[in-house]
Amino acid sequence: MQNQLFDELNLAQPIFRAVQAEGYKHPTPIQSAAIPHLLNGNDLIGCAQTGTGKTAAFALPMLQLLSAERKRTMPRCARALILTPTRELAAQVGESFRTYGRYLNISHALVFGGVSQGPQVRSLSRGVDILVATPGRLLDLINQRHANLSNIEIFVLDEADRMLDMGFLPDIKKIIAMLPRKRQTLLFSATMAPEILKLAEGMLVNPVKVAVTPPASTLDSIDERVLFVDENNKRALLSELLKSKEISRALVFTRTKHGANRLVEQLGKSSIEARAIHGNKSQTARMEALNDFRKGRCRLLVATDIAARGIDVDGITHVINYDLPNEPESYVHRIGRTARAGASGVAISFCGSCDRQFLRNIERLLKRSVPVYTDHPFHSVGAERSSSGGSAKPTQYRNRFNPNQKKGGYSKFGNRRSKSFGAKRASY
Repeated sequence: MQNQLFDELNLAQPIFRAVQAEGYKHPTPIQSAAIPHLLNGNDLIGCAQTGTGKTAAFALPMLQLLSAERKRTMPRCARALILTPTRELAAQVGESFRTYGRYLNISHALVFGGVSQGPQVRSLSRGVDILVATPGRLLDLINQRHANLSNIEIFVLDEADRMLDMGFLPDIKKIIAMLPRKRQTLLFSATMAPEILKLAEGMLVNPVKVAVTPPASTLDSIDERVLFVDENNKRALLSELLKSKEISRALVFTRTKHGANRLVEQLGKSSIEARAIHGNKSQTARMEALNDFRKGRCRLLVATDIAARGIDVDGITHVINYDLPNEPESYVHRIGRTARAGASGVAISFCGSCDRQFLRNIERLLKRSVPVYTDHPFHSVGAERSSSGGSAKPTQYRNRFNPNQKKGGYSKFGNRRSKSFGAKRASY
C-alpha cells in the first residue's frame, strides 16, 4: 500500500483536487486501509495514534458520502457528528474539514466549551452538514434545545481512549442513546484496552477493524533516552539542554497545571521564553500559546497530558518529559508528538528517585528498556540505582540530542571523563 496514490482511492474530483492542493500524493497506511471501507458504508474501528493521518481517513470519505446525497439540513440538526476529547482537537478537525471540503458546498460547525455559546448556537440554528464537538458543551446545547441529534447519519468517536481517561464515558453513553439506530459509526483510539472494546461492541455493527501500528507502540524514528536527575536539578538540566540549537521546537510535559506554570515562570527568569497550555487556561490563552508555538514565535511549549492531547504541530524536534507520566500509555501519546511525516525526533525523559516506578511501568508496557544516558552534568547515581530494576544499563552515548549527528560524536556535555564541560564541545 505504500506506493498507492490518492487517485486510486476513488475520491470524487472536488475532494481529490483539495488533496492535490495540499501536496498529498500517497495516502498514509490508515487512509489506505480505512477509506475504501468507509466509502462502502461500513462501521470501522481504527487503532491509530495521533499524527498517522486518521483525521483525513474519516474526513475524506465522510465529505464524499454527504456530498453524493445532498439533503436539506434541518434547524439545529446535523448529518454527521465527530466527538473529540479537547477543544484544540475539535478546532483542528474543523480546520481539516474546511481544507478538504473547500470545493464542496458542505457546511460544518464547531461546538466546545471555554468560549461563549452564542456563535455556536447561531451556527447550528439553520442546521449543518457536519458538527465537530466536545461532549460537555454538546450536551449543554442539547439540554437547552439548541442541538438535535435525530438526523445523524455518520458518527465518529475520535481518540476514544483519551475520552475514557478524561471521564467522558457517561456523557458519551448519553449522546449515543440520542443517535438514530441506523447510522454509520467509526471509533478511533491509540490503544485498544478492554473498556474501549466493550464500548465499541455496544455502538458498532459488524465493524471492519484496522490497526496501522501495534497498540501502545512507539515509532522507530523516535530516539528515546532517560536521564537520571535529582528533582531539584531538573530545571537546571532542562536549561542546559535548551542551549542546544538542535532543539528548535520542543514540547515539554509536566504532571500538573501548577508545575507547568511554575516551570514557565522559572525559565523566564533565565531568559528562556516558553508558553504553558493546560486546563486552567482560558480557551483564548490556549489558542494563542498554541499559535505562537506553531508559528515559531515560541520554541518551547509546556503542557499537561490532557491539554496536549489535541496538539498536532509539525516540526516538533524534541519531546521532553520533565515529569514522567503516571499512566504508561501517556508516554506513548507524548513522544508521538515528534517524528512526524517521515522526520526523525528525540524523546528525553527526566527520572528522579520518585519517578522510578513510573519508568518501570513504561518499560513493562513497551516490553523493552528505554536507553539510559549518563553523560550529563546532573546525573544522579541515587536515582539511577533506585531504578535499576528495569532500565537498560547506562551506555556511553553518542550524540542522541542531535539525531542527525554521525556516530562517534559527543554531546554538548562532552566526554564523561572530562572534568569540565566548557568549550570544544559538539552541539546536540
